[in-house]
Amino acid sequence: MSDDVLTYSSKKTEIMSAVNIMPDNDSEVLSLRPDLLKDYVGQIKIVETLKIAIDAAKQRQEPIDHILLHGPPGLGKTTLSHIIANEMGGRLTVTSGPALEKGGDLIGILTNLAVGDVLFIDEIHRTPKVVEEFLYSAMEDFAVDFIFDKGIHARSHRFRLKPFTLVGATTRVGLLSAPLRDRFGIFRSLDFYSDDELLVITKRSAAILSQSIEDTAALELAVRSRGTPRIVNRLLKRVRDYAQVRGDGFIKIETVRDALNLEGVDNRGLTELDRRFLRTIIKYYNGGPVGIDAISATLQEETDTLVDVVEPFLLKDGFVIRTSLGRKASETAYKHMKIVKENLFSWS
Repeated sequence: MSDDVLTYSSKKTEIMSAVNIMPDNDSEVLSLRPDLLKDYVGQIKIVETLKIAIDAAKQRQEPIDHILLHGPPGLGKTTLSHIIANEMGGRLTVTSGPALEKGGDLIGILTNLAVGDVLFIDEIHRTPKVVEEFLYSAMEDFAVDFIFDKGIHARSHRFRLKPFTLVGATTRVGLLSAPLRDRFGIFRSLDFYSDDELLVITKRSAAILSQSIEDTAALELAVRSRGTPRIVNRLLKRVRDYAQVRGDGFIKIETVRDALNLEGVDNRGLTELDRRFLRTIIKYYNGGPVGIDAISATLQEETDTLVDVVEPFLLKDGFVIRTSLGRKASETAYKHMKIVKENLFSWS
């Protein structure tokens, strides 16, 4: 067996550890995560598609097709993978693209999967090419090929895998290679949540945390959460802390406003980084257009952070316009930042 395969046992703890998927494996995040599709809020068409596919697979007594979920961080891709495993009655194995450094890392995981298990690979677009190539036959034929020895003594052996389901999640679907993308049977894109959907999630999470919250406070949290369930749950816990220390433990709308102002989250859900992003385009680059690399250099932030975390919501809410020449600040951005176009270079 190749050295790559042998290295799996020594690295298993690292590959499968929560270090690689820290935001989604926090104990409180897990407790707030729904277990079944009937409890999942939002993404109605995706839920319906999955429900039909799961019911059909159960009737045929076979694993559900491989699934690719695409969308900005925090919209529920990992949660859906947990639900799919629960609904199918299989075991969920979680890893991430960057953690799979060698072919042996992936082979070790694949050979330990049982019939009907679900393998979830987060940030699958960051899987190294040498590892990705093992996925082709694994997904299509449920088999992997081992190469023994080298040179004229090289021999190939095909190892049959148990039928499983691969769920891939990515924030950058365009970086996925065509051969890998085409092997997924179900391809769905997750969108931002509405305020009403986030309101339901806020009340549900508050109930799980045994936290009292008035309706207006829950709505205020929903509006300031950038259309993202992960953010609404995170902010809810920060507001809960504030209410416990600075209040009577009951979350009122004034508590939400005071706590989120302290967190630097404004009434539209923009953070300090968001506002710096907009201010850079408007004041340093005269409103744009400007390339993302120039913005990244000015802010001294990683380009990937700006593209994956900051931009999606700003684009969705109309603060930024993306053109072939670069990013431009919209009228909405000028109004929100309280900057007059004729007075661009007057810092306030």
